[in-house]
Amino acid sequence: MKSKISNTARTFHWRQNVVYIAFVVVVVVFSILLTDSGFLKISNILNIVRQTSIISIIAIAMTFVICAGELDLSVGALVGLTSLTCAMALSSGYGILGALGAGLGTGALFGLANGLLVSRLSIPSFIVTIGTSSVANGVAMWITGSAPVPIDHEAYLFAFGTGDIGGAVPVLLVWLVVAAVIGNFVLKRTRYGRRVLATGANPVAARFTGINVKNIKLSVMLLMGVVTGLGGMLYAGRMYTGRYTLGDGAELDAIAAVILGGAALSGGKGSIIGTIVGAFLIGMVNNGLIIMGLNVSQQLIIRGLIVILAVAFGYKNSKQ
Repeated sequence: MKSKISNTARTFHWRQNVVYIAFVVVVVVFSILLTDSGFLKISNILNIVRQTSIISIIAIAMTFVICAGELDLSVGALVGLTSLTCAMALSSGYGILGALGAGLGTGALFGLANGLLVSRLSIPSFIVTIGTSSVANGVAMWITGSAPVPIDHEAYLFAFGTGDIGGAVPVLLVWLVVAAVIGNFVLKRTRYGRRVLATGANPVAARFTGINVKNIKLSVMLLMGVVTGLGGMLYAGRMYTGRYTLGDGAELDAIAAVILGGAALSGGKGSIIGTIVGAFLIGMVNNGLIIMGLNVSQQLIIRGLIVILAVAFGYKNSKQ
C-alpha cells in the first residue's frame, strides 16, 4: 500500500512539473541543433520575449476562464477587432486615452456579451464564443473594408509595442511582468481566486458554500474580453497597424499555454506561472522552427500537434 501511494505521489509530481521539464529540454535541444544559427543570442532571446509576451498576457486571463470551467474561442477575432478600433481612434486624433477607451471598451463589450450568454442563459461557452468570434471578425472586416489601419503615434508605439526601457528591456516584458504579478496574486491569494477555482472544480458544491457561480462565470468572461482588448492594442503597437487578422490562432495558443502550464481542462486547477512557461515553450518552438527554415505550412502542422498534445494532456490531467 505504501509503495502504491508513493508511486501515485511521484506521478502527480511529474504531471505538475512537465511543462518545466519540457521547457528545459526544448532549450537544450535547440541550443545544440541551432548553435551556429544564433538561437541563444541576446537579440534572438529578446525577439522571443517580444513575440511571446502578448500571448502570455492573454493566456493569463484564459487561465481564469479555464479554471472556472469555461473556454473562450473568440479571442483571436477579438484581438483583430480591438487592434482596429484602437488604430482608428489614434488615426482620428483621439490620442492614447481615446485608443485605450476604444480598445478596452470593445473588449469589455464582447466579454460582457459572452459572460451574460454563458452565465444567464446557460449556453456552453465554446458555442457562445464561436458565435461572437464570427461577429467580431465580421465587424472588423466591415468597418475597414478588410484594409489595415496604420499607426504612426510615436508615444503609443513606444508604450504599447516597440519600446525598450533603458534601451534593453522590452516594454512588452514590463506589461507581462505586471500582468503576471497581478494574475498570480489574485488567483492564489484572494477570495475571488479561490471562488474561481471552486466554481470550476465543482459548481454545485460551490453554490452550496454561498458562491454566486453565475457572477463568477460572468466576471471571468468579462476579464477575458478586457485583457483581449489590451492584447489587441499591444499587437497593434508591435505591428504598427491594426488589422483584422492580427489575432489569428491566438485563442489556440492561449489555451495550449494554459493546459501545458498544468491547468485541468475541466476547471478547478491552474497556475499563472505554469501558463507563462507554457506560452514561452510554444514561442521558443515557433522561433526555433523559423530559424531551422521550416515553411509556414510545416510550422502550422507542428503548432497543431502541440495544441492536440496539450489538450490531450489537460483532459487526462483532469481525470486524475
